[in-house]
Amino acid sequence: MRERAVMLSEMPMGNAHLRIIVLCFLAWIFDFYDLILYSFLLVPIARELRLSAADSSLALGTSLLMTAAGGIVFGFVGDRFGRRPAILMTVAIYGAGTMLCAASHSLLELVIYRSITGLGMGGGWAPGQSMIAESVPPQFRARYAAYVQTGAPLGILLAAAVSGYMAPIVGWRMTFALSALPAFFVLIGLIRYLPESDVWRHSRGSVQFGRDDLRVLSLHRRTVILLFFMILLGSEAYWFTYTWMPGYLELKRGLTALGVSRLVIFMQLGGVIGYAIFGALADRFGRRPVFFTFGLLMAAGLLPPTILWNAAVRVHGLIHCAMFIAGFGTGLWSGVAPIISELLPTRVRNTALGLLLNLTRGFQFFTPIFIAAMGARFGFAPILALGALFSVASVSMVWMLPETRGRAITALDQAYG
Repeated sequence: MRERAVMLSEMPMGNAHLRIIVLCFLAWIFDFYDLILYSFLLVPIARELRLSAADSSLALGTSLLMTAAGGIVFGFVGDRFGRRPAILMTVAIYGAGTMLCAASHSLLELVIYRSITGLGMGGGWAPGQSMIAESVPPQFRARYAAYVQTGAPLGILLAAAVSGYMAPIVGWRMTFALSALPAFFVLIGLIRYLPESDVWRHSRGSVQFGRDDLRVLSLHRRTVILLFFMILLGSEAYWFTYTWMPGYLELKRGLTALGVSRLVIFMQLGGVIGYAIFGALADRFGRRPVFFTFGLLMAAGLLPPTILWNAAVRVHGLIHCAMFIAGFGTGLWSGVAPIISELLPTRVRNTALGLLLNLTRGFQFFTPIFIAAMGARFGFAPILALGALFSVASVSMVWMLPETRGRAITALDQAYG
């Protein structure tokens, strides 16, 4: 009988693991950077193109809606054709979308180009996280998934710095054009150095996603439903914070573009730390208690910059500290991919990752539109503060899922052949 080949995830950590981690990390930084950049350039773009708050919200919402389409399309691509080609295609797409944004001269053009960016961004997360989950030994899985996920706050930090320091000098069009270049450099590195997942090759080969896979998902329907609503509420909390927060600080609190940039950079320093240490804490204490604690911190940090602004601004440094804590709390998103990956078998993992994250993010099409409409009526501060409520509701649901710390990534595979 032929002996089964040893999987990369069953080997000690080495150069092959680190190469995959670094490449996925770079892809995710500029993936998130390209998506969030528009939020920081919203005000100058609106001024030049004469866009209303509703128009700006439409562009924001459409890009988020298209992340859902990207998640669906490239979720299936990743399971059918492999993690590697899905990652390559999504990086090329979001780079092209960002480059095209520089040529926008109307709302329609802006919406189309932001949609292309959203399509690539939404499709990139699932195959990247599947690659990490299937390559890293189980005792380090959450830790390295968290390190890769740190690309999200780093991408936001980079967008804040670029919008605050470079955009006022070169303009928003050149900012978009220059921002597309890193994606193409990353693409070259991926083509040359990124291998295919050996777990995917062993489990899937050329098998198409079909009825058997739908049956597998249906057998895990309770888990999938719980994950969907947990991530949906968490996504609401996240995008309530990030879609309109830069614009709110500039338009409603009187901060300059540079002032907003510095405040958001401080927030993302907290995010980088939170994302980076979440995995180590989750590997040590378990997924559920760490996920819950981070969500509470995010909720607490959102209140001083919003509904408690008038009181908080009188205390020197309190707004900055609150933003730091809120950013730190968003590190819980480092735990989403390991939790999903460990709760579902390999044959549907990439599809489930793409569907769960990006369908829920697709609902965020309505979030910036809702914020703009309700903010005009009730004020932006109380509306943005709803993100704290969504965060608490989301992380409370994690206690309804099993703890998966230390579970082998192929633990659920044998039952399905």
